[in-house]
Amino acid sequence: MPVALRSTRTVRWSVFLLLAVAGLFYVKWFPYYGRAFDAASHHSIGKSILMGDASSAPDPSWSAALGYAVAYGKAIWKAMVLGLLLGSALQALIPASWVQRALGSSSFAGTVAGGLMGIPGMMCTCCAAPVVVGLRKQRAAAGPSVAFWLANTMLNPATLVFTGFVLGWNWTLLRIVLSVPMVFGLGYLANRFVTDASTVRATTAPADRASDNLASDNEGQSLTEIGRRWLTVFVRMTVRLIPEYIVIVLLLGAARAWMFPHVGPAVGEQWFWILALAVAGMLFVIPTAGEVPIVQAMLALGMGVGPAAALLFTLPPVSLPSMAMLGRSLPLRLLLSLAAAVVAFGVLAGLIAAGLDMR
Repeated sequence: MPVALRSTRTVRWSVFLLLAVAGLFYVKWFPYYGRAFDAASHHSIGKSILMGDASSAPDPSWSAALGYAVAYGKAIWKAMVLGLLLGSALQALIPASWVQRALGSSSFAGTVAGGLMGIPGMMCTCCAAPVVVGLRKQRAAAGPSVAFWLANTMLNPATLVFTGFVLGWNWTLLRIVLSVPMVFGLGYLANRFVTDASTVRATTAPADRASDNLASDNEGQSLTEIGRRWLTVFVRMTVRLIPEYIVIVLLLGAARAWMFPHVGPAVGEQWFWILALAVAGMLFVIPTAGEVPIVQAMLALGMGVGPAAALLFTLPPVSLPSMAMLGRSLPLRLLLSLAAAVVAFGVLAGLIAAGLDMR
């Protein structure tokens, strides 16, 4: 390999790894380290972003929509910027051939690799979505991509610790027991929907084909050309993903009162409450670990443990905005199947929690 090419490759990998490690340390690892001590000391990590101290969400209005969007945006904007930077850096800095070798397999081992790579990310479902877009553009198979996406939220080490200190370690155990088959099982099943990583191009709209051309191995290009391409991909991802994302967050913020009824003892262990809250949780969007104070507040208001457990399992892994962001990277039928499966896991968690009386 020519010395210049080897040097350029070293720089590209160094920049990507520095961005990933430094970015995650600043946005996730260091803040959550301190937050874990707060959770241990106060058995709380803050108020419910869904409705604060109230027993119900505000009535649908522009104020409710904007209020939630602002609160949510303040909580996730750094992680969203990092997600966009990492997703675009994957396409500009990392050779597609390497991504395909590491995560292009539809085997269970490939799915496990994708899930394990997602655990340190600890991002919310929407902030992880741009990284999944980058993985798919660089020919990662559907299974590893889905496992990476779900592992960020469901096997998030910080959230597992917060759950234990705030809700109880029995809740953490339940989450681990069901999250492992959710992450790796659904990831492996995703390969049945998309058996060839190259079919990502078939699911990509014609308007995005130009950006696909930017996702080559870029061997032989200068650092200036690579930097220019990184900026181009970053801007295109931002312009395509963020506007639709903001609109859906506003709509969900306004619709909170319809999705989450007045919380109290009337919301008991009946199966229809468990199912209803599981569906609402799957559609709604929250920041990382936001489900913990939401469930804590609802339990304090007298909600049954079944619906609370359903929310604990369905609020984090997918949401309407994150599925919209991945609509051009994963087939629609796969996204719908994942949403249904997440609801099923939520119902199962609710039934187990109710049966064990985990209050």
